[in-house]
Amino acid sequence: MTPLLDIRNLKVGYPTRNGLVEAVRGVSFSLGRERLGIVGESGSGKSQTGRAIMGLTPRHAQLSADCLRFGDMDLLSVPSRQRRALRGKKIAMILQDPKYSLNPVMTIGRQIVETLRTHEPVSKAEARERALAMLEAVQIHDPVRVFDLYPHEISGGMGQRAMIAMMLVCGPELLIADEPTSALDVTVQLDVLEILDKLVSERGMGLIFISHDLRLVSSFCDRVVVMYAGRVVEELQASRLSEAQHPYTRGLLNCLPQLDRDRHPLPILERKAEWAL
Repeated sequence: MTPLLDIRNLKVGYPTRNGLVEAVRGVSFSLGRERLGIVGESGSGKSQTGRAIMGLTPRHAQLSADCLRFGDMDLLSVPSRQRRALRGKKIAMILQDPKYSLNPVMTIGRQIVETLRTHEPVSKAEARERALAMLEAVQIHDPVRVFDLYPHEISGGMGQRAMIAMMLVCGPELLIADEPTSALDVTVQLDVLEILDKLVSERGMGLIFISHDLRLVSSFCDRVVVMYAGRVVEELQASRLSEAQHPYTRGLLNCLPQLDRDRHPLPILERKAEWAL
């Protein structure tokens, strides 16, 4: 069966005065209609991998891969116009903080309607109805009121739900969620995860869930890819994350606080040069 997404030896580098900075160095994985978690520290290349899939890598970056396919489409050779049409329609990405993702001078409803009408030939009335239905689907209880509000008039949790609604209104097959719950409190996090879980199970969507929260990923995702210094160092079933063998993954797990015993100060991860090779 053809995977929804197939990545082989993906590399992303940025030229600087001191040479090429390699942000992603030979990442490989495939994705079916499942929940794949990508974990690692800040700077490990998680978000850069997601942006490369979306085609949002800056022009000055150097991007290459042996394979970067979405279904039967080669994302490396597809024309830029077709790639733009793909974003939002077939592949969508939820960014980390809605404050920087939503347009501050446009109402929530207008932004969702604009996304929908960019990809589908629907009337304004139909677009409004579908936008309201999607706001309700992401558990916004008064969608008519929220539709006419500006981003600064809603909470962070509601802003993140509005972002999810905007990314899902066209029914994408692949959703990349870049730390979608890191700016939210715990109760709202659970609501957002429930929404994403329902979309994967009911729509058959593929989900890449980027996070630094190992406990969250182990309980929510089906598989986990662990990244360090731009490389994949380990891949395993999420339910078996506690059985990870790579010393970097073991170090991350060891740094987690534990309620059953006193651990002050928390252990510091001791890095080894060979991990980055």
